[in-house]
Amino acid sequence: MSSPPQALVRFQSQKSLAHRLVLSTLTGRPIHVSQIRPSSYANPGLAPHEISFLRLLEAVTNGSRIEISYTGTTLVYRPGLITGSAPGSGASAGVIRHELPAGCVKGVSYFLIPLCLLAPFSKSPMNVLFTGPGVITSATPSGDMSVDSVRTAILPLYAQFGISNSIELRILQRSNAGTGGKGGAGEVQLVFGHQVRLPKTVHILSPGRVKKIRGVAYCTGLSASNNARMIEEARGILNPMTKDTYIFSDVSSAPSLKSTDKSNLNQKGKTGVGFGLSLVAESSTGSLYSADLASPPSGGVPPEDIGRQCAYQLLEAVSLGGTVSLAAAPTVLTLMAMGSEDVGRVQLGRDVIGNESLVGLARDLKAFGASGWGVRDATNGQEGDVVVSVVGRGVGNVGRKIA
Repeated sequence: MSSPPQALVRFQSQKSLAHRLVLSTLTGRPIHVSQIRPSSYANPGLAPHEISFLRLLEAVTNGSRIEISYTGTTLVYRPGLITGSAPGSGASAGVIRHELPAGCVKGVSYFLIPLCLLAPFSKSPMNVLFTGPGVITSATPSGDMSVDSVRTAILPLYAQFGISNSIELRILQRSNAGTGGKGGAGEVQLVFGHQVRLPKTVHILSPGRVKKIRGVAYCTGLSASNNARMIEEARGILNPMTKDTYIFSDVSSAPSLKSTDKSNLNQKGKTGVGFGLSLVAESSTGSLYSADLASPPSGGVPPEDIGRQCAYQLLEAVSLGGTVSLAAAPTVLTLMAMGSEDVGRVQLGRDVIGNESLVGLARDLKAFGASGWGVRDATNGQEGDVVVSVVGRGVGNVGRKIA
């Protein structure tokens, strides 16, 4: 006799849709999302990047069912098993080619960060190639971080959970946001070959002091002098804080797209032109704080302003305190909640834990059956910090039994 279907976990609005879909996939709980942009007359319902993310989930899982209403304002998602790429390991693993549409206004990190959360619980390694006219590798005006920050400030955190082998993020073609902030025609490949039964229980309680700063100044389709100007301005602000500051310069040509003009289909045009800066500060205990900024699609902002503002953003991220930055906190807290049934602890700044996105994450985890968080003041002399205790749900990897 088959078991009765699980009750739907119900949400409203498109807020945190990608992370809710990830939690649904990890826990196996189906969700019902309504009121998705119901008041938008021009573009009601799911946006192109959200539909593309649903297609990505369908590609890396087996048995998932997606039901979308005629207007696109209601979504029902019934998750399947996380299978990853084709069977094999390392170079023999198959590659999932995921193409982003030209109307995508979100950076590729919008897809990478949730995919990295799913990859440790996959049956086989993840090997996904993001391509197409909608791939933006830089930071975006909508608040997405660059691929560089994902590689240097997000992926290293997985090592604390015992997930560190065969993980690589390759930037094959850089791109900034194109006209109107849409698309960039970049190319990025994520290889995630470390699957675990359960993430380790962590206790991250010592922020330490910032000992070094690393960064990447990138420039696409423009003169390399833009990078030099950003680096000089940023170093002028950061060098008094720590002498161990190194910012790498990366200059690349802009990607080309075929013309959509039917009278001349062979003509190609440049897209994704721009520049930006990614900075990461590392403390003596391994805590990471990141900042990201890129030139707006409309232009008009000199490289000096980008370098200065990004340096100040990094200092602000450090000043918030804690052992985990605001950008990385959702990843850390989600992995802690999915880990073994033990109590893990992480120290966060008061302004970080009080952020609207983290409060929403705590409510979402509660809706999926996780325990509530315990919060108390830190006792290690870091004023303004709090210690968040998270009890693991013991979800683990049901597709592959790994010790």
